[in-house]
Amino acid sequence: MARAAALLLGSALLLGAPAPLLARQAEPAVKPALAPPVPLLWKATGPKGAELYLLGSFHLLRADDYPLSGDVDKAFDASNRLLFELAPEEMNSPALAAQMAQAALRRDGRLLKDELDADTWRRLQEYAAANGLPIDRLAGLKPWFVGLTISLGQMARQGLDAQAGLDRHMMARAATAGKPTQGLESAAAQIAMLDGMNADEQRQLLREALDQVDKGDEQGRRLHDAWRRGDDVTLWRDMAAQMKRDYPALYRRINTERNDAWLAPLQERLQAGPGATLVVVGALHLLGSDGVVEKLRARGYKIERICSACAPAAKGRGGKP
Repeated sequence: MARAAALLLGSALLLGAPAPLLARQAEPAVKPALAPPVPLLWKATGPKGAELYLLGSFHLLRADDYPLSGDVDKAFDASNRLLFELAPEEMNSPALAAQMAQAALRRDGRLLKDELDADTWRRLQEYAAANGLPIDRLAGLKPWFVGLTISLGQMARQGLDAQAGLDRHMMARAATAGKPTQGLESAAAQIAMLDGMNADEQRQLLREALDQVDKGDEQGRRLHDAWRRGDDVTLWRDMAAQMKRDYPALYRRINTERNDAWLAPLQERLQAGPGATLVVVGALHLLGSDGVVEKLRARGYKIERICSACAPAAKGRGGKP
């Protein structure tokens, strides 16, 4: 998955998007049971004893990524409410896919080909032909949507599925346990974030998605494996740090600005009395100096990583890759 697509796929909205334009790939053969993933899980404590558990999600997973670590189970059991990027009722709304599809349609009288340079258009044609996708199905769409569709298709080839994503899993658990849930942002805000990308950002996203097709699935597997290991350093380096350096404006839009917007509701929880909340968001939103973990630490909250399987040095690192 390309850097820009990697960050955008950390947006819960994409799990409500229309099915990829590519045919769904066959499920991989059943594998031997694996050890539970090492969680990217932190706890922030407020001055009156309120607790926030911050859990880094990978939004597309496989069945063998379950069961989860006992650390996650304990955080869930201790929490009396859960927060997600999108509230479950919006995530599961049949209207969400239609809203996103409408945003992806061109209304400027131009075609996709008119917006792309000759090399990108050639590569997209080759991709469409190789995957049995009529190019005319893409003509009326915006580049950001086409790029994300390609990236989702690449992940599907690895057996990664939005329906198995950590967010949906925890939403289902909350519903079963009768725990209240809320969203940190609205579907409308997420659609506006995607559709508000400028022309250069959209073309960049599409080119990076095509680059990843050329490279095969190595990066996607590496990132998924890093998430399973709880390897915040690799996730930060390979998914965000280079993009922050090379495409700072797009990085701010996708990551930093959203993290900043979430701080007010998170601090409101931390300033309340005793009680715990489990927050489940894309892992990248928790990592690095721009991540929620370090932003809360900078505001004076006590932060600790919860990780029974981690070495002491890794536990002490907090959210600092």
